[in-house]
Amino acid sequence: MQTILGAGGAIGNDLAKELTKYNTDIRLVSRNPRKVNKNDHLFPCDLTKKDQLMEAVKGSEIVYLVVGLKYDTNVWQEQWPKLIRNVIDACKQYKSRLVFFDNIYMYDPSHIHHATEETPVNPSSKKGKVRAQIDRMLQDAWQTGEIKGMIVRSADFYGPGINNSVLMESVYKPLKAGKKANWFCRTDKVHSHTWTPDAAKATAILGNDEKAYGQVWHLPTAGNPPTGKEWIEGFARELNVKPRYQVASRFIIRLLGLFNPIMKEFVEMLYQYDRDYVFDSSKFEKAYDFKPTSYADGIKQIVNQ
Repeated sequence: MQTILGAGGAIGNDLAKELTKYNTDIRLVSRNPRKVNKNDHLFPCDLTKKDQLMEAVKGSEIVYLVVGLKYDTNVWQEQWPKLIRNVIDACKQYKSRLVFFDNIYMYDPSHIHHATEETPVNPSSKKGKVRAQIDRMLQDAWQTGEIKGMIVRSADFYGPGINNSVLMESVYKPLKAGKKANWFCRTDKVHSHTWTPDAAKATAILGNDEKAYGQVWHLPTAGNPPTGKEWIEGFARELNVKPRYQVASRFIIRLLGLFNPIMKEFVEMLYQYDRDYVFDSSKFEKAYDFKPTSYADGIKQIVNQ
């Protein structure tokens, strides 16, 4: 049995499809799970409840934690450490291997112009500090032999059918609706994005390779990322519309944050837009001879889906 905790989200559905290449028993765990494959096992669960979580993990050979908590600093500070501790305990009890799907919030902002698995952990944001804390918990757990685990990291993501991606919400959807695209801080800085089907495929590959455990992996992401302006132009060209856009400054986003909770939470992450953001996945690409989907192909697939 291979189990997805947080099924149904941006990565969960594609991951469920990929796992059928390795196992016919796939358990999908969330509050309201829905089948992706014909033979999926559905397990309704509130992952914040330890007793329910333990039952969800029971009998699992591999557990993939791909859950996304509400984008709220207080929620993250309260719930992430508890959730990670409970997942570690469950995997330890049932001897399940753990794959944690992560982001790069914990990295030192001055190093995200070329982020690798060796980039220093020195977050500037409150949410980044939470990610650093839970990553340390996970690495301590596998380094002490408590569990077998790994961390797989993605850049900001985009992909077909994805609704909670900043790129999709701020660029693709407005342009498609005949409106101006939105960008943040500076449009002349490059910004990597991970193609979600590539991320899911790679996560399945890593989870089913025992040699991959005990490590951090960057999921496959195309090199030479576009600037903000080039992202907008790329989508506009494929949509056959003018690349109209507006840029929200830090001041404007702070102002919007007075009325919009998401914008309020987003302010501390704006360093990802005022400098180059380059995500290097060469470790995975070389180890598994994997070529990431190009940005041009990704944009075409989204527009033509």
